[in-house]
Amino acid sequence: MRYLTDEEINLASRFLFLSMALIVIKQDMEQIKNGAFKIKEPYIKLLENMNSEALLERRRLRKEMEDKAIQVVLLNKNDSFSSYLFTCKGREEQRNYFNPAIRKKVEAIVRELMHKVSTSEPPSAVANT
Repeated sequence: MRYLTDEEINLASRFLFLSMALIVIKQDMEQIKNGAFKIKEPYIKLLENMNSEALLERRRLRKEMEDKAIQVVLLNKNDSFSSYLFTCKGREEQRNYFNPAIRKKVEAIVRELMHKVSTSEPPSAVANT
């Protein structure tokens, strides 16, 4: 039985998966900084812009969640599934996610952020030599 509205679930889910995407972005930045990339700066700049964009959105989502008294709590995690408890004004709903499905949702958010920052910032001009 559903106890939270679609809007509440969507808000909490976006916050949850966006938070996971931020972790992935930060890990990727570390991999690039410490990896064998020859030219690191463009990738790091892209990831930094994605990180900034995601932080702005998550801040907005957190404010909206606080206003609506919505919380998300990790209940259980194993190799196949992760369980989260979504609460809102005394109502609770447990959601179980298949871990590969979580990965796809996080990947979609990373792609969305990449598209957003890559289309909003023009590439640096390269001097003709």
